[in-house]
Amino acid sequence: MDRYAKRMTWPFKLTEWPDTGAGKVADALTPCRTVLLDERGKAMTSEDFAHLLGRWRDEGVRETRFMLGAADGHSDAERASADLLLAFGPATWPHMLARAMLIEQLYRATTILAGHPYHRA
Repeated sequence: MDRYAKRMTWPFKLTEWPDTGAGKVADALTPCRTVLLDERGKAMTSEDFAHLLGRWRDEGVRETRFMLGAADGHSDAERASADLLLAFGPATWPHMLARAMLIEQLYRATTILAGHPYHRA
């Protein structure tokens, strides 16, 4: 996970809450997008994910927040207010693996948008 985080050229910050629920998060930069990682969400190819992030960047979005659910997942209200529900397949993943997959996909998105050969598509 750290390997990809260190390679990121975009601003990146990882905040983790205890398993028992969310803590206080800093106010978002505006405009902001919220992405919930949720097994009921949309599965996207790496290219589609990169292009979505690139579109948001080009529209002036200053921050995208990615949220992993607590032990009981996200509430219906959280799902309804999110800009995107994103799934890494229909399985439920432990937070450690979900974080690593997310950070790798964020790094992959930056390389796709930069035309770097990492993705090899």
